[in-house]
Amino acid sequence: MKATVDIDTGGTFTDVFVTWNGKVVSAKAHTTPTKLATGIIEAITEAAKSLGISSEELLSNAEIVRQSTTIATNALIQRTGPKLGLIATEGFEDLVLIGRGASWADGKTIPEQRNVSRVRKPVPLIPRDMIVGVKERIDFQGKILRPLDSEDAIEKVRYLVAKGAKGLVVCLLWSYMNPVHEQLIRRIIEQVYPDSMPVFLSSEICPKRNDYPRMVTTIVNAYLHELTWRELIGLGDELSSHGYKGKLMIVHNTGGMADISHTTAIQTHNAGPVAGLVGAAYLGKQMGYENIVVTDMGGTSFDIGTVVAGSTRFYVWQPLIDEWWVNMTMLETKSVGAGGGSIARLNPLLGNRLDVGPQSAGSVPGPVAYDAGGTEPTVTDADVALGYIDPDYFHGGRMKLNKEKAVAAIREKIAEPLGMGVEQAALLIKKVVDANMGDVIAKETRLRGYDPHEFVLFAYGGAGPAHCSGYGFHAGMERLIVFPFSPVFSAFGSACMDIVHIYERSQRVQMLAPGPGDYLTDYQEFNEVVQGLKERAIDDVTAEGFRAESIIFTLELDMIYGGQLHVHRTISPRLTLQSEADVREVCEQFGREYAAAYSPVMVYPQGGIEAYNFLLRATVPRPKVALPIYPDKGKAPSPEALKGKREAFWEQYGGRRETPVFAQERLETGNVIEGPALVEAVSTTVVLPPGARISVDKYHNLIMERI
Repeated sequence: MKATVDIDTGGTFTDVFVTWNGKVVSAKAHTTPTKLATGIIEAITEAAKSLGISSEELLSNAEIVRQSTTIATNALIQRTGPKLGLIATEGFEDLVLIGRGASWADGKTIPEQRNVSRVRKPVPLIPRDMIVGVKERIDFQGKILRPLDSEDAIEKVRYLVAKGAKGLVVCLLWSYMNPVHEQLIRRIIEQVYPDSMPVFLSSEICPKRNDYPRMVTTIVNAYLHELTWRELIGLGDELSSHGYKGKLMIVHNTGGMADISHTTAIQTHNAGPVAGLVGAAYLGKQMGYENIVVTDMGGTSFDIGTVVAGSTRFYVWQPLIDEWWVNMTMLETKSVGAGGGSIARLNPLLGNRLDVGPQSAGSVPGPVAYDAGGTEPTVTDADVALGYIDPDYFHGGRMKLNKEKAVAAIREKIAEPLGMGVEQAALLIKKVVDANMGDVIAKETRLRGYDPHEFVLFAYGGAGPAHCSGYGFHAGMERLIVFPFSPVFSAFGSACMDIVHIYERSQRVQMLAPGPGDYLTDYQEFNEVVQGLKERAIDDVTAEGFRAESIIFTLELDMIYGGQLHVHRTISPRLTLQSEADVREVCEQFGREYAAAYSPVMVYPQGGIEAYNFLLRATVPRPKVALPIYPDKGKAPSPEALKGKREAFWEQYGGRRETPVFAQERLETGNVIEGPALVEAVSTTVVLPPGARISVDKYHNLIMERI
């Protein structure tokens, strides 16, 4: 008997998705920020209870445990990282402080950017007095122009340690072409301070061109490393103490996973939403949907992503983490401050306009209804006041909500200042947050050149099913889908992942010469880069216990036409080059993809074609969770499916109306429900407004459409 355990640690809740002997169960627990393992074990224990076993029995039979986490992001936002030192090439100590021309705008909202007199560059993660330059120089071809002065390096390292550095970042010019000096500095540090100083080399963290983003990426990774490593190692120890014998696999924002020893802290950023995106693509193939907008509304944020033609291949090459652009590849999702814990406030500077988010009450103290010290009304408080959430059945009744306090907070902070009733104020909170989320969906699809009507919407997260009718129909979506495991969908998503390692390296290779154009004839440089990346992949994957023969390699190239600005990442049809026909095939594939992205008019082979960045994806396929299929039971829900009725506020009726409440786990394939209605699950509630209906498909998913 084997089990799989998938964990998604969010800002408010920790979700667990478990498969056990053909059964699928899920559970949620409050995230415990001071020690994440506590909330995780609590959620695992709850899932084990629903199977009638102990957490020890579950974990001792677990074949794999996968974890996605937001530790890294939170540490950066709160500036709780360690004191670091930076070692740069002499003369370039101020590079990261100078930044790019527009670095003052990085991570700022549009209004903040427009306020030019007040906007400032982000406060450096490493201050100037913790940055030193060492005597060395390597040129753009990787040739040593000035050998490293070891005595000078020792002196600079001792200076940084004396100033209190708890970790050292090394980022030298052109080190991605030749890392020998960075490696020598690490050996020097290990000799002077053995086993006491973590060292981060840019040639290992980000072996890519462009010095500033390479330096920033290495710094951010180093800044996040200590907390991420401490928490994940602590979680691994906690799981082991409860009987787990395998390796803890960490979900990466590249769409795959690896064990802790082959995971950098920066790869964990945004891993939860990416896991949900991968899970949505997997389910879409099973259900026959190729174009999907995935939406995850949790307690703190609202994350969206897109699946087009069954593919999640939308990359962010230089994603923004807090206020820092980093040079790494990750799957693209968008996040806005809209969740169940989003705070509703009146803005006196804009005539008491109601704003909802981005500030959140989080898990502590949480919404006012949690009765844990919160005083600001939130989206969850509005849902409780409107009658959508049963205060006695929150999380299956394990947590009682205080409706009176939620109503009082909305009355005091929103309703009375606006001169309206509590229910009208609560409805206004819901409409504002739904419109904000719907506008983000419409923007993200239309700016990509797609029509929202051609997409289905997957709604998940604890608050997604309650609000999807608001933001989904607002965005122009016509079919909304809620899953039996929607509250823990991102945890489910990691159960659909393969082992994936991504390796990148910048190397300029002229594939097609300008003018009449001669194709590349010397393939050694190209093939050596690929071979080097393959060797790294094989070493890492075999160290994780998988056979080298099980690896599937995919090569992607960042390519550009001479004289043009647009870079396009192309899936190479050839892993290595053996003939002119291979080169021609790669260039023609680039031309097709470039034309699709920028129009055929922009295709310009006369300018030549250059590949300057290599990305090798090493994939080890893993078994995926199989969803059970249920027989059709007819349109009418069984009498047992109706839990009862309660009053809920509906804008279409201008007030409260007695509304049927169904138990989601008792609905069966073929059942149809017309709104208004509420469908309750243990960890969420589906709000079905008047003028819409829900039908249950063969997987027990709820399909919501307008009538």
